[in-house]
Amino acid sequence: QVQLVESGGGLVQPGGSLMLSCAASGSIFSIDAMGWYRQVPGKERELVARIARSGNTNYAASVKDRFTISRDNAKNTVYLQMNSLKPEDTAVYYCNVLIVPGSTMTRNYWGQGTQVTVSS
Repeated sequence: QVQLVESGGGLVQPGGSLMLSCAASGSIFSIDAMGWYRQVPGKERELVARIARSGNTNYAASVKDRFTISRDNAKNTVYLQMNSLKPEDTAVYYCNVLIVPGSTMTRNYWGQGTQVTVSS
């Protein structure tokens, strides 16, 4: 079993900041990529940021220069520092972890989701 526990969501005013964290635990052989996605009702879940084990990152254009993704491999944890938040950042944020349980297979795991609301 692998479980992801998210924390850090909440209500903030425009221009504010939040720090999300996601810790993976359980039967982990190795973790490849880790990332954050978000979803608004009626819309597809979209990539916010992703980080490879090497440290290479990808960001959605809408959050680049405002959000920073990082990871602590020793703790199997991924973080998302969100600055200069905008109302359009309001969504449920989901942690995603790509596990490599075997040499020829991979498996995605999702966190429970945490609500981020940006409103004055």
